[in-house]
Amino acid sequence: MTQEQPEEYRDFDANAFQQSVIKEFRENNGKVGGMFEGAQLLLLTTTGAKTGKPRTSPLAKVEIDGKTLVVASMFGAPTHPAWYHNIRKNPMVTVEAGTETYEAIASIPGGEERDKLFAKVVDVAPGYGDYQATTTRVIPVVVLHRVGPEPGAERVKGMGDWIVEVHDWLRKELDDLRRQVDDLMAGAEPATLERPKPDLAQQMRTHCMEFCGALKKHHTGEDMAVFPMLAKQFPGLAPALTELGEEHVVVARLQGEIQRLVDGFVPGESDPVRLRGELERLAAQLETHFEYEERTIVTALNATATAPSFG
Repeated sequence: MTQEQPEEYRDFDANAFQQSVIKEFRENNGKVGGMFEGAQLLLLTTTGAKTGKPRTSPLAKVEIDGKTLVVASMFGAPTHPAWYHNIRKNPMVTVEAGTETYEAIASIPGGEERDKLFAKVVDVAPGYGDYQATTTRVIPVVVLHRVGPEPGAERVKGMGDWIVEVHDWLRKELDDLRRQVDDLMAGAEPATLERPKPDLAQQMRTHCMEFCGALKKHHTGEDMAVFPMLAKQFPGLAPALTELGEEHVVVARLQGEIQRLVDGFVPGESDPVRLRGELERLAAQLETHFEYEERTIVTALNATATAPSFG
């Protein structure tokens, strides 16, 4: 059965209306008269899902529990508005509120979280309940997470910062592993091959076990918690997150190769130059993964979750 649009929405030139509201908003420091007199509005600029061009939409703003929300009601129309499809493709947006403009990332809560937020929205703006009653679609609630602190506020370390710190620690551990191999190479003169340093080789093995153990724990945690959470709230990131999940299989292989490479080294018999070259090759592949992961998820994590506290 085809659902018809509400009568007041038919024959409505939405584009012309939006452009007039945008013009008035920008000319009057975020204030708009007429039917929006006294209403809290913002301008949301998204990236067109098909065109890749910026698209600006005037939307009613709702503040709930310190969060800025917009609701994809479209006056109760049977289809989602274009801006909602845009953020499903690319969650990075620009927000104009009053005289302030800032970058944000838009998340789409689902299930029970969406229902709780929508109930709170209806408490402060009952009209959204009326819109929901006129359509069979579930009207989405969108949370706009500011990227960076508000003016004058201290920046809080986010989950993304924490991920980078873990990566930097792993990078340092790899560098230390390289240094220990370099020490082996420096002692690999003919006169010293007969007098190897088993203590240094053992330190290298111990260090490798610690590094590989930390790497495994880090990526298992991402697969089981962080990635699924991001994929649900940021559909546009889902393909990259799927790719990252698949890359973690590669990371596990690299981790095993590093462990076997170090475990198989015998002082005085194995070639430390070959060991160093293989270690560098594997470390370069790990670094490529770290860099891609940081480009993909750090902004979303920083905007939506604070860094974990370990006491």
